[in-house]
Amino acid sequence: MPLESVTNGTPLTNKTIAIKDNICTTQFLTTCGSRMLQNFRSPYDATVVRLLEEAGAHITGKTNCDEFGMGSANIHSIHGTVVNPHQSPFSSVPWHEREERSPGGSSGGSAAAVAAGMCDAAIGTDTGGSVRLPASYCGVAGFKPSYGMISRLGVVSYADSLDCVGILAKTTAEIPSIYSILSVFDERDPTSARPEIRKRASDFTQELLDSWDCQPGTMDGLTIGIPQEYFPKELNDCTVKPLRQILDVASSLGAKIVPLSLPMTQYALSAYYVIASAEASSNMARYDGIQYGTRIQPPHGADTRKVSNVYAYTRSHGFGHEVQKRILLGTYALTADAFDNYFLQAQRIRRLVTSDFDSVFRAPNPLSANPVKKPHGVDVLLHPSAVGTAPFLSDSNATSGLDSYVQDVLTAPASLAGLPALSVPAGLVAGWPVGVSIVGQWGSDELVLKVGQAIEQIVAT
Repeated sequence: MPLESVTNGTPLTNKTIAIKDNICTTQFLTTCGSRMLQNFRSPYDATVVRLLEEAGAHITGKTNCDEFGMGSANIHSIHGTVVNPHQSPFSSVPWHEREERSPGGSSGGSAAAVAAGMCDAAIGTDTGGSVRLPASYCGVAGFKPSYGMISRLGVVSYADSLDCVGILAKTTAEIPSIYSILSVFDERDPTSARPEIRKRASDFTQELLDSWDCQPGTMDGLTIGIPQEYFPKELNDCTVKPLRQILDVASSLGAKIVPLSLPMTQYALSAYYVIASAEASSNMARYDGIQYGTRIQPPHGADTRKVSNVYAYTRSHGFGHEVQKRILLGTYALTADAFDNYFLQAQRIRRLVTSDFDSVFRAPNPLSANPVKKPHGVDVLLHPSAVGTAPFLSDSNATSGLDSYVQDVLTAPASLAGLPALSVPAGLVAGWPVGVSIVGQWGSDELVLKVGQAIEQIVAT
């Protein structure tokens, strides 16, 4: 059966859209930033690519990314490092002498392309913050929809239960027209949300929108939650000031600001990396040098009759260091000795993180067997998108050391729960962009986008 009709979406005629290099296209190679797929051309277009083209969009090219989407700085790619196109207006150093900063990852190429004006919008993927983090660093809007709302058919898998197709644009106002084209049920994607679930989510969201009239200049009826766990010790004070200014204005416009606690958040990042690495270990097993992709021949003298030699040399030379590291971590987490203590514990934490979110949102979770409406609760959560501004590429610990994994500490919880999350530009700090994230209940994507537009209006004034 064909996909649902896309005629309800706004036509995208003459819109130029770039596609992340881990999303299949017949027009361009799909390399995933890896030597393993450096010459791979997909025989079909991903569903999101086909829908965009049918709506009149022009696919302008592919964007660089961390290898197979594994990274937070966009430095793990055979095509080289992506450089943040933003430059501080306060710097007196000539632009060609300025120290380069990361655009964030793994969708840093998509965020950089939008920020540099190379396209109207870009499509990325978000596993643990890979759209929202680059959006914050590059000063653009980045939206991760509810898990299952956009088809993943044709998206090269990293972690199947976490991967989402996301949208990046200059402003939040440009995202809904693209999202309306892409958020349709695809029966060829087993993770695609069923029509009846979408209808239930839409009804719940409409009730929230009805209680807030969404008119410019007012936020009456909107309740915003501020989770205290989203202000960890790693958070740079410079990113908190813009958030406070936004909350002050939102409160003056009638929004109700509610402090709250999500206690399982402190364990979310650890659980995320165990689950993501375990699923990556399974997904990367298909790249063996036999069926497709790059084959690295064993050196002269090796017994090429042994398939294990082909496997070993192909995977050792085809995968980069970061991918190998995550495969090893994930393989260990799935071993008999570690399965209970790591993988199952991480899944339990994931369930508790989701329960935390459900307990604070006013809208019920449409995925629940018996969703119950609550008289009290918040409509959305607001928190900083990143722990700081874009790190310097010369700071190896911030881009490839242990600190690089901390970059996802504020974005991973929403990914574990599959919730819609949007990073909007919140201004400049010391000349560099910072973002503020809006998180909503599963299925309340429209509400999240409308709140994002309201916040952008606050920042603009």
